[in-house]
Amino acid sequence: MAYDETTYRRQTDDQSDPSAYRANGVSAADYRNRRRDLDPDDSGARVGENSGELLRRAPAQVADDDWGRDRLGVHIGWEIVLLLAAAAIGYLLYRLDPASMRRPALDTLLISGAALGALTLGAGLTLRAGVPNLAVGPIALAASLHFAENGDRGLVDAGVPALVVAAAGGLVVGLLVILLHVPGWVASLGAGLGVIVYIQLRSAPVAVQGAYDPSDQAFFLFGGFALLAVFGGALGTVTPIRRMLGRMRPVGDPARRRGASAALPVLGSLVLSSVFAVVAGILLAAQSTTPIVPGTGLEWTGIALGAALLAGTSAYGRRGGVFGTLLAVAGLTLFLDYAERRDLDIALFAVAAATLGAGLVVTRLVETYGRPLPVVPDDDWQATANAGTTTWSPDLPETWTPPASTENRSDRWDDGPWGAGR
Repeated sequence: MAYDETTYRRQTDDQSDPSAYRANGVSAADYRNRRRDLDPDDSGARVGENSGELLRRAPAQVADDDWGRDRLGVHIGWEIVLLLAAAAIGYLLYRLDPASMRRPALDTLLISGAALGALTLGAGLTLRAGVPNLAVGPIALAASLHFAENGDRGLVDAGVPALVVAAAGGLVVGLLVILLHVPGWVASLGAGLGVIVYIQLRSAPVAVQGAYDPSDQAFFLFGGFALLAVFGGALGTVTPIRRMLGRMRPVGDPARRRGASAALPVLGSLVLSSVFAVVAGILLAAQSTTPIVPGTGLEWTGIALGAALLAGTSAYGRRGGVFGTLLAVAGLTLFLDYAERRDLDIALFAVAAATLGAGLVVTRLVETYGRPLPVVPDDDWQATANAGTTTWSPDLPETWTPPASTENRSDRWDDGPWGAGR
């Protein structure tokens, strides 16, 4: 039979497919192409029993999380570093002024931590959802100004309208992100610029009206933040929840729509982050002994996002730790108080820039060492069966040579009763 190279290649390509993919009608070439789409980093993802289901799904709907469970070791190690850093700053603050760790100064410190924690919770939640909210700082400053102007009407009458407006704004931004499928940071930046316009309608600092003092609830406020931070981080370790929340994380083409399953996490995270920002602004205004100065609020956006990144939340979305947010906020709150008591005169924008820079380094560590462990596929068409024995693969060079000619060949059959010489 004549050797047909085209036919031979087509047949061997079909025969080389594992049974799991051949049963689903996926060729070897299609498998390799889709594998590159699903796992762009080529991290050696395991090909399991459900791989046929993964290959049938569109690449844009499959996150690399589907190939395995994230590793938490890098988060645990980094959170130990954060714990040691927060303890060191706390020790320096105590050495500088022991009264800072006792009431009433401790109440002020706890309220500042709760306010910064609320901002960080909002920023971290939207980061994990893949739609970072850059408007949290301007929203917090606008809420502070609103409460300063209307605090004499009572906490409820002054706070509820701000919460409603912020929630409605977060919902509008979320719908914009979902319907147009645009990056969340762009949409939220536009919303933040609109909030800054509202802030700049005031030309002078605003004195805080009313007599609301959150000092009596300082422990409860900081304890509530700590509970939300740890509980939210623990929920984030559950694979289905983490996968659902991070559905907007870019995979393959970032402009490809992520489907209806991404709508609820996007809307919920943007609404909650806006509400957290209002709570932070009210707390900052309520404990302030000086008038609230109009500005942009972008420095608080930088600090909140930087603290969330420093806590171990990935800038790409989805990945995060358990205690990182609590420890990062505690350390940053202690540092800000220490810098103020030492008269270091460090601008909040400088703190935000330094925190963001450190957070980006942490993101690289999390993405490098937090992804699933690489596992070599066990396909028999790619692996060697025994030591020194190589099976055929489409990537091997052509070494086939036709068999030697059988003309003038003699063997033991030529001398038998059926031989040619009889």
